[in-house]
Amino acid sequence: MSNITIRIDDEIKKQAGELFSDLGLTMNQAINLFLRTAIRQQGIPFELKRNVPNKVTLQAIEELKEMERHPEEYESYHSVEELMKDLNGD
Repeated sequence: MSNITIRIDDEIKKQAGELFSDLGLTMNQAINLFLRTAIRQQGIPFELKRNVPNKVTLQAIEELKEMERHPEEYESYHSVEELMKDLNGD
C-alpha cells in the first residue's frame, strides 16, 4: 500500500466528504474508485470541457463591449446612491 498526500481547499474537502458519506463511501474509497476507473478507461472518467458562456452571458458580454465602445450613449453613476435615486425616479 502507498500513501498520497494532496492539498485541497477545506470547503471542497468538506463538501466532497459529505457527498461521499451520503453515497456510503469514505474519501479514500472515492479516490480509489476514481483512480481505478481512470485506469480502466485509460483517461479521466468524465468529460473535461472549457467553461463556455451560454447565450445570455454572450449577449451580456457583447452589450458590455458596446458600452465600452460608446460610453457617451449610456448613463453612468458615481455612487450606488446616485444609481438608486435614478432607478426610483427621485
